[in-house]
Amino acid sequence: MSDDLERYSRQMLVAGIGEDGQRQLLASRVLVCGCGALGSVLADSLARAGVGFLRIVDRDFVELSNLQRQVLFDEDDVAGRVPKAVAAAEKLGRINSDITLEPIVADIDHTNILKFLDGIDLVVDGTDNFEVRFLVNDAALETGTPWVYGGCVGSHGQTMAIFPGESACLRCLIEDVPPPGAAETCDTAGVLGAAINVVASLQTVAALKILSGHSDQVERMLTIVDVWDGTYRRMGIGDLRDRSDCPACVGGERTWLRGERGTETTVLCGRNAVQVAPPPGLSLSLEDLAGRLEGTGQVTANPYLLRLVLEDPEIDLTVFSDGRAIVKGTQDLGVARSLYARYVGN
Repeated sequence: MSDDLERYSRQMLVAGIGEDGQRQLLASRVLVCGCGALGSVLADSLARAGVGFLRIVDRDFVELSNLQRQVLFDEDDVAGRVPKAVAAAEKLGRINSDITLEPIVADIDHTNILKFLDGIDLVVDGTDNFEVRFLVNDAALETGTPWVYGGCVGSHGQTMAIFPGESACLRCLIEDVPPPGAAETCDTAGVLGAAINVVASLQTVAALKILSGHSDQVERMLTIVDVWDGTYRRMGIGDLRDRSDCPACVGGERTWLRGERGTETTVLCGRNAVQVAPPPGLSLSLEDLAGRLEGTGQVTANPYLLRLVLEDPEIDLTVFSDGRAIVKGTQDLGVARSLYARYVGN
């Protein structure tokens, strides 16, 4: 065995991997969409497995409540309000210096997702909302890129692999975004770290099969697990694409990719916070903004973001270098947009 493969020696003993499979992993390029709970476990597992290139895209920074389930972060990241993509890449670079890591601090939307998919062999879903998942689904269908869906809430979660043109897509399974209040969220049901680890591990196994040249061994199944109840179910979806008359993968509809669906202002799960997207054409300098906000409230900054803490109203406003802002202290979209306009600009 060559020295460059020594760290993967135990993995290569697994039937289906071997040296050829490991070299395919090292040559593979994966997009990790979101680096929170599922995404941090996925990025950690894929980096340790020797996937040669990981593009990690996440819109958020590390907070104390993340540490219960988001495995790549620590209290220093919380204190520094380090963006999750950046913190993840720093940790993973110390775990496996032989792979390439590309952290991107951005919100995935219809204007940038095709750029993020450029040169990618596989997408893994570490997001926390269905709007982004439907967008990923559209982009994957458009580019013919396989992706592995995963979701978790409470003690249960589900996952399935999607092969554009071959298997059922996400919209075959779920026709549309669930309306507000129709589905559990981390606000109402919380989330167990153990459930995150199980679902992300199942996603990782599917990814390793695909990337090592064994896509045929990925069963066309939706897997549903509940770690609290100890239940494990699998639903066959082999003929779902044929039965569903899906507007996306059968009809070619790309509503989310064209930007006809989706919102620019989003309530963030479990955060009492709202994300506000920048208006078109906004040019922002964090250094200039810090100067303008001096005396308004408590202002701190790092190379990636600026934080303004107000006492009246009690608001925590974080502005990123791309102009996005997270307004903590309200779930009212109108209030959040008003605060953005007041302190950042129109």
